[in-house]
Amino acid sequence: MTTLDERPVRAGQAHKRAAILAAARELFVQSGVDRTSMDAVAARAGVSKRTVYDYYGDKRRLLLGVVEEAGERALETLREHVAHRLGDATPLREPAALERAFVDLASDLGDALLLSADHLAAVRLVTENEQQLPELDGHPLDEAQTRVLADRLDDLTRAGLLDAPDPALAAEHFHALTTLRVLNEPSRRRAERTHVLRIMTDGARAFVRAYAARPGA
Repeated sequence: MTTLDERPVRAGQAHKRAAILAAARELFVQSGVDRTSMDAVAARAGVSKRTVYDYYGDKRRLLLGVVEEAGERALETLREHVAHRLGDATPLREPAALERAFVDLASDLGDALLLSADHLAAVRLVTENEQQLPELDGHPLDEAQTRVLADRLDDLTRAGLLDAPDPALAAEHFHALTTLRVLNEPSRRRAERTHVLRIMTDGARAFVRAYAARPGA
């Protein structure tokens, strides 16, 4: 997969790059970015330190690579679940089907992302190191994630199922009512599946109440 930043590195072999990112993610979370050496990353990944530097240039870019790789995986997960739950408007015309689809989508995302150790590790790395990563401000991945849901909300609006004249704003509202609420919870509550899924599904229901098209409106 093509990365979204311009790295002064060679393309390299995919399996080596994946091993380096996995090793860096584990060590950054376990020991902190500042206390993790490139030597330790290389040893954990089973490659030479020169290879790590050739692929990522320095530790800051390696951290950016870890965060971007997690964002790319999250984006693909979002695409898959949006297509699965909201991909066909026809069955969503049945009574209660629209709400059920959004509730199922929220539940899927809760399980696939918010209860994923790897995804939460990336969220933690961003939170703890955002000052080192100015590239994340306005990053294309943020827009891409909003666009995935916004495009489908636009389709559902055109089909008469939603009233979302600004689909991008509606997508942000869905995110605010679901994933952001979970991420703002204390860490111990974010580990409780029942609690996470309740927040996600309650948020999805609130979203549908706000955006479902009104008959005759």
